Amino acid sequence: MIRKSLFLLPILLIALLSSCGTKTEHPNRVVIGIPSDVNTFNPLFASSVDEGQVTELLYLSLADFRWNENLGELEAHPMLANSWKWAEDSSSITFYLRDDVMWSDSIPLTTEDVVFSLDVYSDPAVSSRLYGFFEDFYTDEENHIDVKKSFIVQSDYELQINFKPGSTPKLIDVVHPVIPKHIFDKYDRKDIETADANFNPVTNSPFVLKKWDRNQTITLGVNENSFLYNPENINELIFKIIPDYTSRLTQLKKGEIDLMELIATEDIEEVKNSGIVELMTIEGREYDYVAWNNIDPNVYKDGGGITPHKLFGKKEVRIALTHAINRKEILEEYLYNYGELAATPISPIFKTYINSDIEQYNYDPEKARKILAKEGWRDSNNNGVIDKNGIEFEFTLNIPGGNPLRSYASTIVKNNLNAVGISIKVETLEMGTLIDKLNSKSMDAWMAAWYIPIPIELKVFWYSDLQYSPLNFASYQNKKADKIMDELTKNSTMDKKKELYFKFQEILHEDEPITFMYWKSNIVGVNETLRNTGIGPFGAITHCWEWSVEN
Repeated sequence: MIRKSLFLLPILLIALLSSCGTKTEHPNRVVIGIPSDVNTFNPLFASSVDEGQVTELLYLSLADFRWNENLGELEAHPMLANSWKWAEDSSSITFYLRDDVMWSDSIPLTTEDVVFSLDVYSDPAVSSRLYGFFEDFYTDEENHIDVKKSFIVQSDYELQINFKPGSTPKLIDVVHPVIPKHIFDKYDRKDIETADANFNPVTNSPFVLKKWDRNQTITLGVNENSFLYNPENINELIFKIIPDYTSRLTQLKKGEIDLMELIATEDIEEVKNSGIVELMTIEGREYDYVAWNNIDPNVYKDGGGITPHKLFGKKEVRIALTHAINRKEILEEYLYNYGELAATPISPIFKTYINSDIEQYNYDPEKARKILAKEGWRDSNNNGVIDKNGIEFEFTLNIPGGNPLRSYASTIVKNNLNAVGISIKVETLEMGTLIDKLNSKSMDAWMAAWYIPIPIELKVFWYSDLQYSPLNFASYQNKKADKIMDELTKNSTMDKKKELYFKFQEILHEDEPITFMYWKSNIVGVNETLRNTGIGPFGAITHCWEWSVEN
């Protein structure tokens, strides 16, 4: 399941401009710079990473997930639930809720809120971001959870959730932000998306929305009645909307904001020289790639048939293309080694499951030429472009506009492939056009990036049945890989999962459906006075109720 997340938070601009950088006046205030405002505070409709983060600061879940750096995986901890217990056959799970959680309007949080939330998340009339993701539950023909079959309310603080036979439920797919029944139950389901309560949230967390100045600031204050409240930690969190990157960077260096993500590598030294900013990195969540359409887009468009692409249909050719591209040059010259070369979609952060025996296809243009020649690609007419059976090896590489890294990298790719006799034209597309072409599978080649989900999700990206893998834009086909992905959806031991992940990486590496370029670091600038930030793969602002400011 692809999990979408959050946005950002506003306050009074005059107050920010006059005192943001002065921690002595506001010793427990933290200001985070973000590029755009949120559209909702309801987790049902949080459609971006930023919106997801903000809403999850306002609405807690039954369990709290934290990243275990040593194991390289998520660990579940109690949150709204004190504990939970699975049935031996995983046919059900029972949650034991805390009895001291109050909504910010002083109404107790109970199992009724949990049942209501899951009911609403799955209701087609609501069209929540998670609609269709409850296949392990008992559902009707419209994928709406069957409340009577799925839930047994033992008491206000004990809830049993039943799953349909043959399902393989996981905790992270069961627990979601809980919303208040007594607030949203009064709306018709189809009207919840536009309800006033989305913008005046009644929360169950250590934060409440104090003020929202649209396109300016979002201000969260602490909820002193929360079981997570600590008077020693921050008491105000401000998301300041600053669309211009350079302006955000300037305010970070001046101490007017305290945290900023996605700092460009060329600005690192400048930020360090400010003397008040510490740089941290979030590793292994995003990789760039060059995609080779594995199937013929024209045949697919005409009848939906799967026919190998005339240029990229053979794995040997795709491996040759990866050998021909100097990925390391881009990593060193543009990214200043803030990242590492990629070999498969399994991130190095998943330490238990990364197959370290996989060897990179290193930059070797001579080897690329030999592989291509062995596959019949030779310059038969001495025009500088290799050909086979009357077809010249030429294509268009599409890249999204407004991305300096992709522009730089595409130039390197073009020059590298020209050097082995391949003619390539780079075409820049608006993001909307690029997405449309991805969905229609109409491009031959493109350059983009994937932000990977936690925990690992493979099927939606790599499964052969394109009806069930909407993000398999390269149309990769391998039945052995399919079988492994099917096995991974079942509950199994860690050793068994490790074996399956290792084998999947071997198969994918042998096929090289795309050229995996590099894992990119998210460089985060943090004011040196901030403590306990816990920045890691799960995000930069998770658990920020635990932050404190040293003055």
